[in-house]
Amino acid sequence: MLDCRWVLNPVGRRGVPWLTRTGCKQVLVMMDQMVAGTRLLDLLPLLEVDHRVQVVFTVPEPPESWRASHEFVEAQGGVVIPWSQARHLRFDLAIAAGQFGIDEVDAPVMLVPHGYGFGQYRLRPRVAGDDRELVMNLDREQLMRDGRVRAEVVVLIHDAEREVLARTCPEALSHAVIGGNIAFDRLLASVRARERYRRALKVTGRRKLVVVSSTWTSQSAFGRHPDLFGRIMAQLPPEDYQVVGLLHPNIWAHHGRRQVRAWLEDCLCAGLGLVPPEEGWRAALIAADFVIGDYGSVTGYAAGLGTPLLLAAEPDDAPLEGSPSAALLDAAWRWKPERALLPQLEELAESHAPDTFVEVRRRLTSRPGQAAAILRRTMYGLLGLPEPARPACVSPVPLPTLVS
Repeated sequence: MLDCRWVLNPVGRRGVPWLTRTGCKQVLVMMDQMVAGTRLLDLLPLLEVDHRVQVVFTVPEPPESWRASHEFVEAQGGVVIPWSQARHLRFDLAIAAGQFGIDEVDAPVMLVPHGYGFGQYRLRPRVAGDDRELVMNLDREQLMRDGRVRAEVVVLIHDAEREVLARTCPEALSHAVIGGNIAFDRLLASVRARERYRRALKVTGRRKLVVVSSTWTSQSAFGRHPDLFGRIMAQLPPEDYQVVGLLHPNIWAHHGRRQVRAWLEDCLCAGLGLVPPEEGWRAALIAADFVIGDYGSVTGYAAGLGTPLLLAAEPDDAPLEGSPSAALLDAAWRWKPERALLPQLEELAESHAPDTFVEVRRRLTSRPGQAAAILRRTMYGLLGLPEPARPACVSPVPLPTLVS
C-alpha cells in the first residue's frame, strides 16, 4: 500500500507550492482543445478512482490558444495547473490527445487519437517534388523530434493504422499499441438507453429524430451551407419530425456561444434542439432515426451504429484508402439540397440495409469492446503499478442536455 499522506511541496521555477500526496503517482492530462479533452475524459475513469493516483489537468498553450479550452478544463472540477508550471514539473504519466507540447513535459507520454483515429487523410507535401507518403498525425515529421519518437506510447484504433505507420514512420512501430476505440465502445454500451435519450431530446410519440451534424472548417456542412439548419427545418413538419443539431466543438470555441446562438436564433425559436459541445453527441446519435452530416467523425460514428444518413459535404482532399472516412464516402447517399428533403428521407429509409455501413463499422476499431482493458493496462504499465482487481469497463454516456 502506497503512503498517500498529503504534504505541501514547493515546486516549479518560481517555487509555486503544489499539494501532492507522498508516494502517489502523478498523472498529467493535457487538454489543448475541447474536442481532444472530451476523448481524454473517456479514459480518466479507468484510473482516477484509484487512491494511488492523483490526476491534474493543464492546457498546453499554442499561439492560437482559445479561452474556451481553459473554460472546458476548469469546468471539470479537477486540479488545473498553468502550462508554464506543468512544463517544469515531473509526472509519472502524461496523457494527450493532441501533439502540441508533448515534448515539453517531463513524463512518459501516452498519445491517444480523437475523432476517427490518426490515419485519415494524406498531407500535401510542403516542398515541391517531395514524394514521401505523408499521413496526418502518423508521419515522421509529426511523430519524431530530434531523432526520437515524441511519445512513449502511440495508441492506434485499428491494425490498418499500424500498417500505415510501418510505411510513414517505422521508428514509431515499437511505441504503437492497438488500443481499440473507446468512444465507439461507449456508444455501443449505451444503445440500450435509446428511449431515455429520445425523451431527453424531446422526441415524443411517433415523431422521427433527424440529427444534423457538422464538423468545422469551410469544407464542413455548416461551412458550405450556412443555412443548413434553417433549410432542413423548413422542409420537415414539426408534428412528425424533431431536428437536433451537433456542431463540432471548434465551431463553439472559435466563434463563441453567443455568436453560434445568434446564427441559429431563428432555428432555435422554431424548435431546433442544439446539443452543447461538451457532451451529448453520442446520445443524440443513438436516439436518431436519420443523420444528415458531413465527412466528420460524428457522421462516421452514426454509420458505425447503422443509422440511415445523408452526406451533406465532402472534403476537398481524398481520405486515406482503408480509413473509416474512405469507407463512409464510398457507402453514403448524398444529400441533394436542390431536391425536396422528405422524399429523400423516405427513399433512404426504404433502401437502407443493416449492412450498408458494415465496412465503416469494421474500420472504426479492430479491438471491439476491448479498449477499456487495453488502455488501462497500458496506462498502469507506464505508471509501474499493478492494475486494480476490478474489471476495466466503459459506462453508458449520460443523458443529453440542450442549449437553452
